[in-house]
This record gives sequence, C-alpha cells and structure tokens, in this order.
Amino acid sequence: MRSVAGGFFPLDERWGLSDSVYSSGVAKQIVWLSGQMPYEKVVQAFERIGHCSIPRASVWRESRKHGERLRAHLEREQARVKPERVVLPPPGRDHRRRKGISIDGGKVHIREEGWKEFKVGTVFDVQRRRQRDPLTGEWQLGPHGVKMDYAAVLGTPQAFGPALWALAVKKEVPQAVESSVTADGAEWIWNLAADCFPDSVQIVDWYHACEHLAQAGAALYPQDAHKAEAWFKQQRHHLYLGEIQAITQPLDRAGHSEQSQYFHTHHRRMRYQEFREEGYPIGSGTVESAIKQFKARLSGPGMRWSRPGAERMLAVRASVMGDRFDNLWAAA
Repeated sequence: MRSVAGGFFPLDERWGLSDSVYSSGVAKQIVWLSGQMPYEKVVQAFERIGHCSIPRASVWRESRKHGERLRAHLEREQARVKPERVVLPPPGRDHRRRKGISIDGGKVHIREEGWKEFKVGTVFDVQRRRQRDPLTGEWQLGPHGVKMDYAAVLGTPQAFGPALWALAVKKEVPQAVESSVTADGAEWIWNLAADCFPDSVQIVDWYHACEHLAQAGAALYPQDAHKAEAWFKQQRHHLYLGEIQAITQPLDRAGHSEQSQYFHTHHRRMRYQEFREEGYPIGSGTVESAIKQFKARLSGPGMRWSRPGAERMLAVRASVMGDRFDNLWAAA
C-alpha cells in the first residue's frame, strides 16, 4: 500500500506495480515525463493526476536505466546507417519533398567540468506558408519548417555528426532532390554540413548576418550611433540582395578587415532574395527554438548533470520533442 491524496490504494492493482518493480507501461510514462520536466515535477504529476506516490529516487532510477537503453539503441542505429552503408535510389528516383537542416549549439552544466556545449540538429520538411518578409515586413508566402525532428549530442562535432546523419537518413534527406542547411557562421557547422550534406544549399541565418552587419556599422562609426544605424539600414538592403561587395568594400577601405571577413567568408551563403524566391528558409529559428527547449529541461536553475546523465537526457528529450518516443521505446 502507498499513500495518496485522499487515502490509500495498492499500487500493484491500479498501476501494475510491486513495491520494487515498475511495469513497463508505468516505467515508460515515468521516462516520457522525465523528458518533459524535472524529476520533482514528475513526482508531482503522478501524485496529482495518477493519485499515487512515486519516490523521486525511483523516477531517477527508471530514467537512468531506460534512458541508457534508448541512448544505446540510437548508437546502434547510427552504426547501421553510416554513409557507406546507405543505399541511394537510382538516378531520377529521388523524392521531391524539400528538406531542411539547421544546426546550432547550447550549454549544459556538467559536474566537475563546468559549462559544456551540446550540439543540436533539426531536420524538417519545408512547406510554403504565409509569413512576414524579413526586409519589408509584408505578409507573403514563404518557406516554413514542419514535421521537425531532433538530434542532440554532448561533445565534439565528430561525435555529433553520426547522430545528425542517422536522423537525416530517417527523414530521407539523402534521397531528396532539394535540401538546405541554415545556420550561423560557426566554422564547425559548415565543415559538418560539407561532410554530411555536400549537395545541400548552404545559407547563413539572416538574423545572425544582420547582427554582424550592425556590429560592422558600429565599428565604422563608433562615435555616431545615428550614422551607424543609417549605414546598417542601407547595407541591409544590399545584404538581402546578395550584393556583399557593397558591404565589404567600405569596411576594407576603413581597415576593418575583422568585420569584413565574416561577409567575405560567407558571401555565397548570403543570397537571401534568391534563396527565398527558390523556397529555401533563410532563418535558423527551428534550431534556435530547439536549443531553448533542450535548455528548459537541462539548464534550469541549479541543474548540474553527470556527463552520462546529460547524454541520456539529451536522447530522451530529443525523442520526446520529435514525437518519436513511443517508436524508440518499442524498438530499443
């Protein structure tokens, strides 16, 4: 018998539990909830909705045991779909569902190590929907990410690459006629994109590019914020049109090579009007939203993780966010 609000009931009769072993069904719900909220909140959810008391330590043990099982299954899948093992369709048989990939990183606090970066990739279908034009603010049809799924790994780009590739294979990116990678200017991202998605269109996130443009204006006019703002607004139009020389030339003449180098490096990834007209997303909001969702679970106030614990929770959280937890649980 366990105590509950309003009285007692035998958990083994209502939930299929004994004093020491949780049924597979209840363990599944514990782990799913742990991917949504801290362990203390999972305890509260069972008490309020399920009217049963489950110790926090039991929630942690179930999440650790099954989280490791799910993570290990994902690693086995990654080994099974290495690039050299993927069989592509014959020429002319690729599908025409446009795919998008977006990549970024976030921070999680690891005990005895401090803040460490986890890598996140989103893979999604691209559809046209009404949205605001980033330059004019007018409503028009534009590319929008749907059916999103996620890969997340604590570690290096080399450790993250197999997880992102496995997700891309699951989402049929290699068989797509058209796909794009949208991200900020981090070098590791574009190296990874070149390795995993060499045929994809590469796009630097419009909003990150605008941030760099604003910084360049401040560097040109450090004593005059109004001139810096006017220069930024004028050059943003050139940026949208892909006229990058109009931006780099005044920066180079003024000796601001550090500011202009960003635009020199990524000029082929900054043809924003062309990309939008061709139906590619120019913003990396899908992955930036994903980072916030991962951090909501792993980087809350006072949260500290062991490295294995963070790795397990990233796997669980990604499957919950991508709405494939049930399939992963059944397959693992």
